[in-house]
Formats: sequence, C-alpha cells, structure tokens
Amino acid sequence: MVERVPWMAPVDYEIMLFFDEHAIQVSPRVLAANTGYDRQYVSKRCRTLSEAGLLEDIDTGLYQLTETGAAYLEGKLDADDLENDESK
Repeated sequence: MVERVPWMAPVDYEIMLFFDEHAIQVSPRVLAANTGYDRQYVSKRCRTLSEAGLLEDIDTGLYQLTETGAAYLEGKLDADDLENDESK
C-alpha cells in the first residue's frame, strides 16, 4: 500500500495504476475512457503528475509512468519526497 500524498486526487492513483498495469504510452483521452473520468480533468491531473515527476510527457499529449512513479507505487518512495506547486 502506498502512502497517501495530500495534494493528490483520487484519480491520480487510478491514472498511475493504469500505467503500472499497462506499460504503454497513452493520451489523457485514452486514460479518461478507461477510468471513467472527464478527459479535461484527466489531462489536468496528468500535467500535475508530470510536474511532480511521476509521469513523463513523452510526446505531445502522450504520457508514461516514470521510474519515480513506479518507485512510489512500489512503496519505495516517501510521500514527503513528492512535492509540487499545489502542495505549497
């Protein structure tokens, strides 16, 4: 079980778990279709996760899980190490 990060939204965990289960590059549109969330909201959350170093923006609109993101999901990274502008 991963430690909850205060600035993360519930959809963030679903996005990251999707990438953990599917080692592919996808767009927010594909993520939205697979998680049931609004595409614009998923796109915003992907940018937030990318700014925190958990996702990487590979190409215009395509994301993938970073090594940091994988380490977080494996419980090898402390939640205090994950900061972004929303946490300040």
